[in-house]
Amino acid sequence: MGLGSVGLAGSALSLGFLSSVEAAEGDLPEAWVRKWADLFPAVRNEAFKIEGGITDESVITSFNNFYEFSLIKERVKNLVGRFETHPWEIQVSGEVERKGKFDLDKLVRIGEAEERLYHFRCVEAWSANVPWTGFPFSKIIEKLGPKDSARYVRLVTVLRPEQLPGQKDTRYPWPYYEALTMEEALNELTLFTFGVYGHPLNKQNGAPARLVLPWKYGFKSIKSIVKIEFVRRRPGTFWGDISSEYGFYANVNPAFDHPRWSQATEIFLNTGSKIPTRIYNGYGKYVAHLYNPEDRKYFF
Repeated sequence: MGLGSVGLAGSALSLGFLSSVEAAEGDLPEAWVRKWADLFPAVRNEAFKIEGGITDESVITSFNNFYEFSLIKERVKNLVGRFETHPWEIQVSGEVERKGKFDLDKLVRIGEAEERLYHFRCVEAWSANVPWTGFPFSKIIEKLGPKDSARYVRLVTVLRPEQLPGQKDTRYPWPYYEALTMEEALNELTLFTFGVYGHPLNKQNGAPARLVLPWKYGFKSIKSIVKIEFVRRRPGTFWGDISSEYGFYANVNPAFDHPRWSQATEIFLNTGSKIPTRIYNGYGKYVAHLYNPEDRKYFF
């Protein structure tokens, strides 16, 4: 649930990158740290500004909705040690010209990496400001060549119960899967993400690659992706298939409460205080044209 750039040269920048890596408490995939040293730190895209400052990295790496490891957020970071994220391939299938398995290192070099500050909103009514590194998912989609018949993109996360102990919980239909309309997948906000806080993703944050969709509730931002499928008909989604509380679209809207709690406000982790929730999480100018804000199906 949730939660090739220009290689910046110079000793000061290199030291800055190494310092951020050392601060990550040993939960970074070391192989990707080495292989992607030329991609970090990526240039920040100043078009994406957020209020309230950046949430402290220690919060984002120790407060994680990642049920594949544990239902308890604070435990996740202590359970990721056995999770192997290198080598990593993503399988592409369905209504698309280029099918097969693709090495992640080649995929992350399709686009130009950039850092974006996004306001991340969880369906549980808490939020944070996070600097993600990646590039628009559309860059990968365009290279793969989806057919005109492809109307949806289905994504699947890794299945390794021997490494991800939460997947031994038989109450859930592992592996995790999510889906987007083609228009949502191609939207400029949809970020194919492989870094956070100026270094490769921590394991508990979805290493080695995930999506981030800031106008949707966090569970739509699928982690540790191993499959991308282009399909004709709208597929099911993990939470939508096991609960009537979570719809296909799951766009942030304070006017539509979750069946068990209000979505009008959220706890901002930077301050611990309640702040008003904004429709589409404040990103309406990018995505409002895709939906009818009066229609509940686009939210729950």
